[in-house]
Amino acid sequence: MSKAAEYEEMLLDQIKHAVVFFDEEEMKSSVSRWTGACFDPSKAIFSGLVPGMEEVGKLYEDQVYFIPELLLCAEVLYKGLEMLKAQIEKKAVPSKGKVLIGVVYGDIHDIGKNIVKMMLEIYGFSICDLGRDVPAENFKNKLIELEPDIICLSAMMTTTMFEMRKIIRTLREKKPDIKVMVGGAPFTETIAKRWGANGYGKDAHHALKAAISIIKQIAPDPQTQG
Repeated sequence: MSKAAEYEEMLLDQIKHAVVFFDEEEMKSSVSRWTGACFDPSKAIFSGLVPGMEEVGKLYEDQVYFIPELLLCAEVLYKGLEMLKAQIEKKAVPSKGKVLIGVVYGDIHDIGKNIVKMMLEIYGFSICDLGRDVPAENFKNKLIELEPDIICLSAMMTTTMFEMRKIIRTLREKKPDIKVMVGGAPFTETIAKRWGANGYGKDAHHALKAAISIIKQIAPDPQTQG
């Protein structure tokens, strides 16, 4: 491995560490050195920030971390993201499609949704974020107004995941062919399919792949045809 590659790996580890241990100073320092070395800012997000927050999610599931730690980690993650997005926005990224995203009614846990949103934006999707605790009617109204390619629904609690089934039915009554993705801790691929979802994201990376797959089905890349 070259010295440049070793330096890159070291910085990615530090960015991830800063998220997991909610160290804002380490985040600022590591990201500043990353951008100063002219490394790809999207790689720092996908291979540093996201794995860090996924590790935080595991710590939360194992009851090592609780809501206060989760919020501190998210705050540091967003600081790093803000610095990196400033570099990405200097480059023109063609739109891959329109996505409507939100956390379902009764659920206020939006960190997972925000990470998925971040990854979709970086890849080039145009995002309309309805936030958290979103009623089915709000999704339906935005469906009519925005005409998105994909609607992404998130729920982190078993008590709110059933709201998704209601929302999917409401959306399909208005537009039978609308593509819907679901995700969140209580979900499995089996449940997603049973409820009629077109895609399922067990984590942010998986959600991005699912969204790309759906978009390719809607509008195949002409370069890959024939």
